[in-house]
Amino acid sequence: MAKQGGEVVLIDGTLIPTHRRTGKADRRNYSGKHRRHGLHFLALTDEKGRLIWISAARPGRTHDNTAARHDHILAHLRAADVGALADLGFRGLDNDVRDPVIVTGFHATRTHKLTPGQKEANRVLAVGRAPVEHGFAHLKNWRVLTKLRTDPARATQLLRALLVLTNLEVNR
Repeated sequence: MAKQGGEVVLIDGTLIPTHRRTGKADRRNYSGKHRRHGLHFLALTDEKGRLIWISAARPGRTHDNTAARHDHILAHLRAADVGALADLGFRGLDNDVRDPVIVTGFHATRTHKLTPGQKEANRVLAVGRAPVEHGFAHLKNWRVLTKLRTDPARATQLLRALLVLTNLEVNR
């Protein structure tokens, strides 16, 4: 996964639900996948699910790959000599076959069924990625996120403040 001596982080994106605002300007915050309005955030966690970093807020319709490209995640991970485990939303982000930084699972199609080895690899990856989901769940426990009705810049500040508070709470 990571180069010898490197570390591994977990990366994922999530939608923080927001109330719909009036006007056409809010349509970009609608996520068709989740069928609701919200803001998209990327986050990095360590192998235990502790949040390390949260991206700036992006419109809810933003795909994980697009957000990662805008934040130059791949370049930052390479510079830090860190590997990342990711879900299929990040497939195609890292095209370096010989030395991948971001490891994703295998994708099945109608014509290409997964082999038993690929299914097992996906299962192992899912087990390794479970802590990032726990990290997001712990972050979303903050009640202030259930009533979010603000612009993306303030939402970014709020989530980064909650990141600090969550880390303080966990380190007690």
